[in-house]
Amino acid sequence: MRKLGLLLIVLTFLVFQTGCWNSKDIQTMAYVTAIGLDYEDGKYVTYVQVLNFANVSKTESSQLEKKIPIWIGKGEGETVTETFNAIYATSQLRVYWGHVKSIVCTERFLKNGKRVKEAYDMINRYREIRYNVLLYGTKEPLNDLFQQKSILNLSPTDSLLDNPSQIYSQRSYITPHYGYKIISEINEPGQYAMLPSIALEKGEWTEDKQPRSMFRIDGAFYLKGSQSLGWMSEKELEGFRWLQEKLSRSPINIPDTKKPVAAIVMIEPKSRILPTIRDGKVYYTIKLKINAYVDEMVEDIAPQDMRKLAEQVIEDQLRKTYEIGLSKKIDVLQLGERLYRNYPKKWHELNQSNDFILDADSLDKVEVNVKLQHTGKYKARAH
Repeated sequence: MRKLGLLLIVLTFLVFQTGCWNSKDIQTMAYVTAIGLDYEDGKYVTYVQVLNFANVSKTESSQLEKKIPIWIGKGEGETVTETFNAIYATSQLRVYWGHVKSIVCTERFLKNGKRVKEAYDMINRYREIRYNVLLYGTKEPLNDLFQQKSILNLSPTDSLLDNPSQIYSQRSYITPHYGYKIISEINEPGQYAMLPSIALEKGEWTEDKQPRSMFRIDGAFYLKGSQSLGWMSEKELEGFRWLQEKLSRSPINIPDTKKPVAAIVMIEPKSRILPTIRDGKVYYTIKLKINAYVDEMVEDIAPQDMRKLAEQVIEDQLRKTYEIGLSKKIDVLQLGERLYRNYPKKWHELNQSNDFILDADSLDKVEVNVKLQHTGKYKARAH
């Protein structure tokens, strides 16, 4: 009887339990994978890229040719929140933000750094959106950018937009930047915030005989606080890559002319920026240690000569990038940030009277030490 009574109590308890009334079927939600932010005619404009994950999931090779549809939503408003609500009004399905991997800001949007902080503040307050979201700038129309697919008609989740690490492991120039890192650079007095610039490269790839555009990081936008400082191309930023400790693999020709004797790959840079004060003026020394290996040998050349040529190429690129930054009043190499850390009083003193504290003499020494690890399978040129 006791067991029967216990069974009745359990059954009664189960009958009165509520079901999962608030659950949502995963196939009846709109999954946002990328957000685009624009500013036009005094209003915020937000684009969202929506994918059907039933089509995005890994498929057999026989299905690679299957076209993956991309849906793009658009909302306008006086605030970023209002643009999101405008998207909700016509989305038909519940919008899910947990799969957002990238946020792209147009050049117009970036003209005021306050917009970046305001938009990121709103977006990052929502619990579904993760902290590790990539942040880009662009000169492209967002509608065109979000329609772009990857090679073999794979989805944007398998492209440079959402997954740059695959390309960066083979060719490192401008490192991917997460939103939280850029916001911290905007808020930091001694730093210049850098947003990689994503573009559509046309004419490099074809599908059969039809030209197909592909994503490319073509440069970077710079902000200081709420001030927009402009854009620099990838070529202009050649020297900056050597100060990125996350650099995986970046090639150079030695010498950097139309007739190089070899091509070597640079990896694992370790850099230090040392400010010194002489007669009231600040001078900077860059010390860089970097490993390398031979990728191609055009002419026979001794390893020690290759090392010296590589050191000269890297120093020249660092100084050239610095000079281009000077002309645009951008501290590309982040020299002022090191002064702010080491000598904050001096940094505040200099910035009280001048909004840009660098000049042609500020970069004093560049000391590069290249360690040639190996020359590949061949010790000399293969004839």
